[in-house]
Amino acid sequence: MLSKYRWWRDAVIYQVYVRSFLDSTGDGVGDLAGVRAGLPYLKKLGVDGIWLSPFYPSPQHDHGYDVADYCEVDPVFGDLAEFDLLVRAARQLGIKVLLDIVPNHCSSEHPWFREALDAEPGSPARARFHFADGRGPDGCEPPNNWHAMFGGPAWTRVADGQWYLHMFTPEQPDWNWRSPGISAEFDRILRFWLDRGVDGFRIDVAAGLFKHPELPDSDDPEADARTRDSVNPLAWNQPEVHEVWRHWRSVCEEYTARDGRERLLVGEVSVPTAREHAQYVRPDELHQAFFFDLLGAPWDADAFRKVVSEAMQDIAGTGSTVTWVLNNHDQVRTVTRYGEPATGGSGLGAVRARAAALLMLALPGAAYIYQGEELGLPEVVDLPDDVLTDPIFRRTGDRARIRDGCRVPLPWSGQASPFGFTSGADSARPWLPQPQYFADYAFDRALVDTRSFWHLYRDGLQLRSALPQLGEGTLRWLDTPPGVLAFVRGDDLVCAVNFGTTPVPAPVSGTPLLSSGPCPAGVLPGSTAAWWIDDLSPNS
Repeated sequence: MLSKYRWWRDAVIYQVYVRSFLDSTGDGVGDLAGVRAGLPYLKKLGVDGIWLSPFYPSPQHDHGYDVADYCEVDPVFGDLAEFDLLVRAARQLGIKVLLDIVPNHCSSEHPWFREALDAEPGSPARARFHFADGRGPDGCEPPNNWHAMFGGPAWTRVADGQWYLHMFTPEQPDWNWRSPGISAEFDRILRFWLDRGVDGFRIDVAAGLFKHPELPDSDDPEADARTRDSVNPLAWNQPEVHEVWRHWRSVCEEYTARDGRERLLVGEVSVPTAREHAQYVRPDELHQAFFFDLLGAPWDADAFRKVVSEAMQDIAGTGSTVTWVLNNHDQVRTVTRYGEPATGGSGLGAVRARAAALLMLALPGAAYIYQGEELGLPEVVDLPDDVLTDPIFRRTGDRARIRDGCRVPLPWSGQASPFGFTSGADSARPWLPQPQYFADYAFDRALVDTRSFWHLYRDGLQLRSALPQLGEGTLRWLDTPPGVLAFVRGDDLVCAVNFGTTPVPAPVSGTPLLSSGPCPAGVLPGSTAAWWIDDLSPNS
């Protein structure tokens, strides 16, 4: 019999960036055994599940998002036996496990791409990818004017003169989903991991996969490549992609029908509007898709209210629930994004990030937390050029969009690097250097400081789990002064956020149940969020 409770609808999932979480071998790179060792920490924090970044065999040109073998574990992270131990340990603790799957592109080291390079133009092996003849004299110009997301042209020429398409880097050739066999291959991959007990998949570039069949020029190729919110419409969000998600949903439901345990599909869907986003979470497609608009909203009450209202109208209206995020492995950390100085401390960025966390946890639907956000980690902005690994930097030389600063290994304990991330007499240095100020954010210090980010997240997650008003459901906005947002969950759980810098009267009297900072009864200080229990039912 199928479970009536769909765990994913209001789940809080913790994103584990495996290579930066915890190193069990002393080589300076996090691994699956490290994730398993950290599960009690995540259980104590109170999350419902984890999403693991790619750990498949890969030359690591884009840290695992260039997959050479979708059904194995890269030795740097462990092996399949260690993965099975991780899944088993997570299940014993009641923690779901989601894998990151990358269906838009693979590695240039993937056997099928190597076969394509050796094959003739027009061959079935080349048809699995986007190979095309060039333009201009002797085909020396790319087939069209598309730009790659990580800089440079989206085409690379091979020895026999043809070109292949890569919307990210030359080491990540795009699959051609119109080619027979690609869908069947990913069926095999899904079933391989579902048979090993995973609870679902986070789908990378879920609005990608299909390109316009004629590969025409783009009207504004440079704009298409700037951000995923302005991606090339000829290479993104093509209508055929929805048939893939309908099929993947049917595969997951086949497994659910066997044992009543729902498997989740959550997509990285980067499209311009909430209405387009909603098309991906219709009842027979993806269960959920990350809603990035909250992450991208400026610290402004009107902007946040607009984002939340549109999501609730367009996405929740499909029967799905909104999947809220404030950060991930591709974004500047929240504390820094909201104004935190580069060296850390307790400035305005930290105050705002604490308030945003309580706001997100009070919203209807699911929430994803990127590792280190619960410690209040700032972005590491002063990494030297010679340690940077992000392909964006390698291809453009531009530090403005690099993602290494949010991927620095976590600080667990101690006063100096490696801060417990790696241990042993022969331990290598962490793969990215940790700044000395990470000592102020280490888990051992956060655990004993009841005012820390960690305690705020832990308390918010405990209340979210205990209070039926939170999680899935609806919200009702309250009238507030300018610069303040307030809403009711159920009949009596009030969440309010003061986006300004000066105190205002609280929307309800009494001492808050939980607040992001000091919050006297009847007052809501600037840049503060708080939860109250107070009967504000429409008929009260």
